[in-house]
Amino acid sequence: MAEAADNQGIGPSPARRWLRRTASSILGAPLVAALLTVPAVPAHAAPPAKAPSGSQTVKVSLDTVSPSAPVKGDTLTVAGTVTNRGKAAITDARVDLRVGPRLDGRTSIDDAAGRSGYTPGSDPAPLGGKYTVKLPKLSSGISQDFKLSVPVGKLGLGDDGVYQIGVSLSGQTSRAHYDQVLGIQRTFLPWQEEERDPRTQLTYLWPLIASPHVTAETGTDDEQTPVFTDDDLADELAPGGRLEQMVSLGSGLPVTWVIDPDLLASVDAMARGYRVKSGDTTVAGKGGAVAKKWLAALEAAVSDDKVVALPFADPDLAAIAHRGKNVSGTLSHLQTATEAAASTVQTVLHVKPSTDFAWPVDGAIDPAIVDVATSAGAHKVIARSDSLQETSGLPYTPTAARPIGGGTTAVVADARLSTAFQGDMSKAGNSTLAVQKFLAQTLALTDQDTDMERSIVVAPQRMPTVAQAQSMARALYALDDDRWTEPLGLADAAEAKPDENATTSVPGSSRYPKKLRAQELPTQAFQDVKSTQAALSKFQVILTQPERVVTPFGNAVNRSMSTSWRGSALEAQQYRDSVRGYLQGLINEVQLISKSDVTLSGRSATIPVTVQNRLLQGVDHLVLRLKSDNATRLRLNDGGAVAEQPIRIAGGHSQSVKFDAAANVNGQVQMTAQLYTEDGTPYGEEMTFTVKVSELTPTVLLVIAGGLLLLVLAGIRMYTQRKRANADGANGDDGDEPGQPSDPAPDTGPESQEASDPGEKVER
Repeated sequence: MAEAADNQGIGPSPARRWLRRTASSILGAPLVAALLTVPAVPAHAAPPAKAPSGSQTVKVSLDTVSPSAPVKGDTLTVAGTVTNRGKAAITDARVDLRVGPRLDGRTSIDDAAGRSGYTPGSDPAPLGGKYTVKLPKLSSGISQDFKLSVPVGKLGLGDDGVYQIGVSLSGQTSRAHYDQVLGIQRTFLPWQEEERDPRTQLTYLWPLIASPHVTAETGTDDEQTPVFTDDDLADELAPGGRLEQMVSLGSGLPVTWVIDPDLLASVDAMARGYRVKSGDTTVAGKGGAVAKKWLAALEAAVSDDKVVALPFADPDLAAIAHRGKNVSGTLSHLQTATEAAASTVQTVLHVKPSTDFAWPVDGAIDPAIVDVATSAGAHKVIARSDSLQETSGLPYTPTAARPIGGGTTAVVADARLSTAFQGDMSKAGNSTLAVQKFLAQTLALTDQDTDMERSIVVAPQRMPTVAQAQSMARALYALDDDRWTEPLGLADAAEAKPDENATTSVPGSSRYPKKLRAQELPTQAFQDVKSTQAALSKFQVILTQPERVVTPFGNAVNRSMSTSWRGSALEAQQYRDSVRGYLQGLINEVQLISKSDVTLSGRSATIPVTVQNRLLQGVDHLVLRLKSDNATRLRLNDGGAVAEQPIRIAGGHSQSVKFDAAANVNGQVQMTAQLYTEDGTPYGEEMTFTVKVSELTPTVLLVIAGGLLLLVLAGIRMYTQRKRANADGANGDDGDEPGQPSDPAPDTGPESQEASDPGEKVER
């Protein structure tokens, strides 16, 4: 057979064919090894209440079809299991391979895939002969492995195209003593002998996206060690993990990498050292080593490939368009997320990515989604054919690029191929059927009646499981010989010449899938984001090192709008609450210290108010405003009711701010202290306290002064008398006369005659 990849018209080289099949076998090994040998169910196990009957009695699982797309001279091997789901044992059973006629077109493949059961007269006869596996007995509930090997030349394949093959089990039961088909499973076999020209250009997107794991919290060190919500990302990066497999498999495939920069930033942070929340504290993360290894492998894998960077944290464009764009500030977050994408990828992977693409969920679009996508600078929107449905009745699949107005191009991914590997691919039978159908669809697409060179795009699910990724890779490896397809990068696919007959009309909002709309973030989510951003904006202006707060919280705000929150409304709310709560906790670290009531004695006084900064960095650009509710009774500074003082406090310190006050009338005055930013925005909670004014009048002062004078005069008189008495005692004649007793010596010095300072204040 003349291979399309060989321009000389000779057959494929044995080394290349061996490489293709070996890769396919390696990829399929994890699935087949685990599932090819199904443990037997005990014969005495209780059967279902209503056992299957007829051609549904036996379940046939096709775990291996190798090679997936055979060429002339190959031997086709089909292996799997048969399981008796009936109540009776099956005797004289045999497993046969059946080859159906060539299928005409993609719709025929869909119809054939939907068939179940055996239809006499419609299903082809078995090959029979030595290409049969005989099973003397298959008891109820028992599974048995089988393996059929048939030279391709014995299959009776004709012209190039897609053929349906089936594996059936026939036999007899105790209730039906005649030969009958008791189970059948069908799949597809692509067959191409002649070289294809032109081949279909195939663009396969390989997404590297994960759910958010990084909080807004950082360590107190200079590096600001990030804090993760959990250590689950380390499991995905470890050998055998989802992200490790995506890089390992994708490194050998002709794909376009579609990357969320937040994932790169998160893994890079892990490689540098990180902490993980554990109750009310944090512990050291354990994924540093696997993070470094994963980044090195990814950098090597993408070095020669095209990379598309989504906006940071993969914001949900549909949710923004339907529920968030009318909340002020939402679109600006999308813009900053787009701006952060290129720098993040270049910093971590050292490649320049394309940031000109927007990828709504499942490629579903409407005018509002397109408007939001382009508002952030994207000129190419990755849509899907089940959203941008054909209305012109084309008999073929048109090329992906479609101009939709306003200088915007919709790159329309093929819906059948993009959804080929959804579902549970961990079962070998499911994976094999998906791979064979994918190959069949690509060949049928190429065989469509058109001479135009076409570009087809495949946009799979955003976060494939390990099994799904392995199945995707097996299918692409089977196409690696460029037999009827050739790889093309996404940027080139977007620039391909559009088909003038293809629809370019964006569907209206009413056609947006209800299921997808129900998964969107609610409007309240964007209100939460708005309030968090408002608080952050007010907070950052007072900081001497605002970048230590702005960057982690800005990234967390973007993560709050991530597409990955679909289907996880509670987790999304908890994440937003945690971001907002942590920010509010930092804001509260700069506060006024509560005061008890204050008593002022005198006409003038100084009132201190203490501002505390428990942050690790300094604060500035704050103003402390003190207000007297009764300026007639108690005036501040130059006689007004309000006084202000600038605030600048180092991290971990407090500042006592003093306000001069003058009292006019005795009584109580309510005072209010409030911090403000320099633009007049209140900061934190206001603090109130009461000042009790107790003025000393001139009459009272005279009375006090007179009393002090009398005390002084009395002291002088007592001193004079004591001195005279001591002199008389010294001049007495015989000393036998009783003398006057002495006054006791004073135990204190003379009291000060100076009046107390009228500015004294008694507080607390």
